[in-house]
Amino acid sequence: MNAIQETNFNFENQTSFYRGKVRDVYTIAHEYLAMVASDRISAFDVVLPKPIPYKGQVLNQIAAKFLKATEDILPNWVVSVPDPSVTIGKMCEPFKVEMVIRGYLSGHAWREYSAGKRSVCGEALPEGLKENDKLPEPIITPTTKAAVGHDEDISRDAILARGIVSEEDYIQLEKYTKALFQRGTEIAAERGLILVDTKYEFGKKDGQIILIDEIHTPDSSRYFYAEGYAERQASGEAQKQLSKEFVRKWLIENGFQGKDGQQVPEMTDEIIKSISERYIELYEHIVGEKFVYPNQEDVLERVERNVTQALKQLKY
Repeated sequence: MNAIQETNFNFENQTSFYRGKVRDVYTIAHEYLAMVASDRISAFDVVLPKPIPYKGQVLNQIAAKFLKATEDILPNWVVSVPDPSVTIGKMCEPFKVEMVIRGYLSGHAWREYSAGKRSVCGEALPEGLKENDKLPEPIITPTTKAAVGHDEDISRDAILARGIVSEEDYIQLEKYTKALFQRGTEIAAERGLILVDTKYEFGKKDGQIILIDEIHTPDSSRYFYAEGYAERQASGEAQKQLSKEFVRKWLIENGFQGKDGQQVPEMTDEIIKSISERYIELYEHIVGEKFVYPNQEDVLERVERNVTQALKQLKY
């Protein structure tokens, strides 16, 4: 199976290496990041034991296209995309919050609402809403960036009170978050999709706010199919989702939610193939283009060669 489980490269001018849940990050000369989107897949904060072919390529290429499509709103971290599974970009000082924005009452916000809460992260919610209803206005529900464990909800007031972000910067982050979500919503609508909720991460470089990480991917966002949305809401049916929710659903159906003592169900070749096909389907819907399969050379050799060539073009 030609998939990226993990990488162990040693590039010229490499100063550090970090392995995240799904990405391998190489720091180059304390100035650039070479971020390899592996084919590892995580759910419930657990990395599943087998990789999903093409998943990394799907996420990396969706993010690259949306970062390009939003660079008129604010600058982003990308320098180049030398390989289908790799982005090289500027190293920034990240803000210690993720800016989550929601246009619909779904996921975590719905779970809070259905438990009786009428405020999420300090944002008031009206009475009488159903799951997946459109909100009167998109709301920003930030989370802290946890180094270990789960991210936690936090309000704007708490962010400012704790000095996590300055008020001047936070006001700008809110503006950027709303503008990015509006652009993502418009692009999704052209593809017959609804951008339900998503998250953005920002950093600072030379005093300037920069958009970092991936955006509008099925791992960081939730999409509904626009066709039939109103009818499904009216009849109380579940919405057709375009996200990695199907992976969580499969795990739950097989008795796994990341809790102590639970075993990850067997990932058969058939299951792996079906998850891979779903990611490719996500790509084609979100981007509006056919997925281009890479040639069949060894994927690790290809990545190492392409990154090595790209690093030679960097200015230090």
